[in-house]
Amino acid sequence: MDARDAVRALGTVGGTAFKVKATAVAAVAFVIFLFVLGIFGAGMGGKSAFADSCGGRGTPGVDYGDGGGGSYDPGDAKGQNPAGQYLRKNQIANAKIIDGVAADGGLSGRATLVGLMTALQESTLLNLDHGDSDSIGLFQQRPSAGWGTKEQIMNPKYSAHMFFFGGKSGSPRGLTDINGWETMPPGQAAQAVQQSAYPDLYAGQESEARQIAHEAGIDLERAGKGGSANGGDAGSTDGGSNGAPGQTGGGQCYPQDSTPGKAGAPFHDGNAPWPNQVTNPRSTKDAIAWAENEAKNGGGDWYRACLAFVAQAYGWNFSGDTYAIDHYRNMPPALRHDKDRNPPPGALMYWDTSHRAGHVAIYVGDGKIASNDIRRPGFIDIVPATDIESKWGATYEGWAPPYFPKGG
Repeated sequence: MDARDAVRALGTVGGTAFKVKATAVAAVAFVIFLFVLGIFGAGMGGKSAFADSCGGRGTPGVDYGDGGGGSYDPGDAKGQNPAGQYLRKNQIANAKIIDGVAADGGLSGRATLVGLMTALQESTLLNLDHGDSDSIGLFQQRPSAGWGTKEQIMNPKYSAHMFFFGGKSGSPRGLTDINGWETMPPGQAAQAVQQSAYPDLYAGQESEARQIAHEAGIDLERAGKGGSANGGDAGSTDGGSNGAPGQTGGGQCYPQDSTPGKAGAPFHDGNAPWPNQVTNPRSTKDAIAWAENEAKNGGGDWYRACLAFVAQAYGWNFSGDTYAIDHYRNMPPALRHDKDRNPPPGALMYWDTSHRAGHVAIYVGDGKIASNDIRRPGFIDIVPATDIESKWGATYEGWAPPYFPKGG
């Protein structure tokens, strides 16, 4: 989850505020400036994680929160809000660096495609200074695994070169150390380098990689040095379509032939009253009704914004935390119900997604939750609570009352 909902907070100021023209413009510009620093600089705790554009196959990736500072406005893939524009510019700049390293090394456009898909999955094409364990950079390479020093890996050209060509001694292996990488499906080639615990995730990034390459003017059909073919569409999951970012050519976030993870036991309604310290602007009954109405009539405003969604369902403008999993782990121990599969309606349910942020949803009863992104990226749907495990491969952490001590 991320702090991008600060942008929507600006939108709620309304027309009255803009009557004070000079002051309002300056204030808005200043807040946006601080907001951008929070996402892309060392602000917001310096740990604002990004991940795959469509949640990926087997995990929802990073589900942005509200950063504790306001409501959420994701914009669209082309960046129709200031933060989105800044994000896209960084992605395109990094894509050009990756392609430049590939081209300079005599590699084909297909190598660039594999590199872009990998970086999208690992970091959303952002040069992150943090990640799982000591993973950093565009490709989330680890100094402890021999990819280089932190300073080296944080250099995009260096990390791209390591991804394509590996270490001088052949360890760690780069793409060109993989026999037959040119004819492999690009997601498989990415996994051969990265050795991820979620090998199917990279394939889900192909459409987004092609879209960014198109915007960056990158020729993915470029032949490699010596006239070797790009590899055409062999192994391509979408035939090179320019579908919606993060989606396959069929317009689905998760391919129909994907094999879901093993689901856990069913969830059943519990009966545990909220402690006295749990107070919210909106009652539990009204919060559930609000969430269900958002599922029926709401727009696609909730892309990777699970924590912002549950906070706003209970009437808060922001949750007070940056990441969903932190919101759970920061709960007083007496409020956490680890692994308990009998949440009362209105409870917040949390999952570890193997990425920094985790996921949270509202339990609406009868074994179902109101969750963003599970069926439609950006939209809320009422789905079986077991879907987070079976479709995303996430690990259920437990439930807690809707407690927002830092909400506002």
